[in-house]
Amino acid sequence: MFTGIVKSVGRLVGATQGGAARELSFTTGGLDTAGWRVGDSICVAGVCLTMEEIEPGRFSAAISPETLARTTLGTLAHDDPVNLEPALLAGDPLGGHHVTGHVDGVARVASIDEDSGSLGIEVDVPAGLARFIAPQGSVALDGVSLTVNSVADRRFRVTVIPHTRSVTTLGGLRAGGRLNLEVDLVARYLARLLDARGGK
Repeated sequence: MFTGIVKSVGRLVGATQGGAARELSFTTGGLDTAGWRVGDSICVAGVCLTMEEIEPGRFSAAISPETLARTTLGTLAHDDPVNLEPALLAGDPLGGHHVTGHVDGVARVASIDEDSGSLGIEVDVPAGLARFIAPQGSVALDGVSLTVNSVADRRFRVTVIPHTRSVTTLGGLRAGGRLNLEVDLVARYLARLLDARGGK
């Protein structure tokens, strides 16, 4: 479990192919790996990965074909930045919202505007995910917990404040950019319960 509060920005520094899967290596962006263990989870650009190799300032994880197909990890290039958040520990503050790292789909940046250092970002989502997005609800974009400002059909708007802009990859977004989207966990389960009841 994660919070959507990014702890650091790492970079892709290695990629090897192993059949249909890939192994990706990332720098930790200054995060201390001393307490990390092989098998621990870490959220990378919004995707929950299991660490298989850990060195000071660096870790590697295997990416399954399913994950490559459902996220943007398969399109990363060498030195691309990624948001990082180690798994939440018992007793840690929950500053964002409950984020699982199970990406629901890939969204696309429709437009960006700037106001007093903040970014207003319009995001288009796949049709099947639009019903999970609600005004004042929560979403995670590339692992960053954000509040939805408004919704219109398949498009929603969020605001990235100056601090979040400076400490995550969202500050470098451009129109047309692709983002790993995780909808709110509660909305996902409520929709599943309603579907099971036939919408009644």
